Order: sequence, then structure tokens, then C-alpha cells
Amino acid sequence: MAIDPKTVAHIATLARIKVTEAEKSALAGELSNIMRWIEQLDAVDTSGVEPVSSVVDAVLPWREDVVTAGGHPEQVLANAPQAVPPFFAVPKVVE
Repeated sequence: MAIDPKTVAHIATLARIKVTEAEKSALAGELSNIMRWIEQLDAVDTSGVEPVSSVVDAVLPWREDVVTAGGHPEQVLANAPQAVPPFFAVPKVVE
């Protein structure tokens, strides 16, 4: 798939980045190379490959799910710039 400078301009608009006319042709070539590489990966037959979440066959340790008091809230709130115990206080951002 070839990417032209017009497509690069559209992508730049969507990404909210400023791209000069000189950069558009260079980026078009780079993006075209990336798309060719993706097409090569798409050609690989992976029908017999099972999906995995990690390349290492590992089992994560489980812990019992228990409700606790949460530790030491006064120590945690000591680090807060503002606190209204037992909560962090933050400035209002929505009118």
C-alpha cells in the first residue's frame, strides 16, 4: 500500500501535528515502507499458532482475595498536598 503526501497531510491533521511540505514526501516514503512490512507480516500463515499472552510459559501466583482495612491511611494522606481525611482533596475541574 503506497501512502501519498495527501494521506500524510490527513494523518497529520488527525494527529494534530504540524508537518511541512518538505516533510510530507519523506514521511510518505517511510509510512509506505512500514505498510509494506505489515503486508509481509500479514502473509505469514499463523493458522496453527495458538494465541498467547506471553512468550514464557509461566503461571502467575494467586493470592487470597480478602477485605482489609487498607493499611495506614494517615501515612498515605501525609503525602497529599491537600487532604480531607480520609480522602485526598483535589481542585474542582468541571463547572
